[in-house]
Amino acid sequence: MRRLLLATSNPGKVREFRRLLEGVPCAVVTPAGAGIVIEVVEDGATYAENAAKKARAYALAGDCLALADDSGIEVDAIEGRPGLYSARFGGPQLDDAGRNALLLVQLHGLPPELRTARYQAVVVIASPECDVFSARGTWEGAIAECARGGGGFGYDPLFLLDDGRVSAELSDAEKDAVSHRGQAVRAAAHYLRSGRP
Repeated sequence: MRRLLLATSNPGKVREFRRLLEGVPCAVVTPAGAGIVIEVVEDGATYAENAAKKARAYALAGDCLALADDSGIEVDAIEGRPGLYSARFGGPQLDDAGRNALLLVQLHGLPPELRTARYQAVVVIASPECDVFSARGTWEGAIAECARGGGGFGYDPLFLLDDGRVSAELSDAEKDAVSHRGQAVRAAAHYLRSGRP
């Protein structure tokens, strides 16, 4: 069976990838499980560039197919930030809770209609020789006025949906069915099941 290396050490992403890739004809492995320790500088100008760079680097390191994503949250009121820098918003000293708090400070006092936002994700599958597949997902929503919920990771406690819940209040199955990463990884899983790579 072919190996598929997940090009991330983010435990939240690993959990989502494993759920979404269930049933693909590949042995899904993590960098830790494969004994791979590399750092890829995400200096691309787009999500697609960063995802491709990570996928290629991990495919070469593992000598197998690798799946990478780059994703972020884009908030209209602050000109689409944090975007590409979502995981580094506010600097390396902040964790998820700190980044959420910083975003709330930047949006303080804005009415609901000005708090629109979206999650974006691009997934790339690469072999050691080349990129073989890419897909994009977009999830529209808004930024809540306070963090809530115990699920998810990243900005999920703030990402407000049309039904009044935030992403962190969804079950795993509910989130996977509609999320940006769910859309992109489902397309990648379909590609892998086709047997083309």
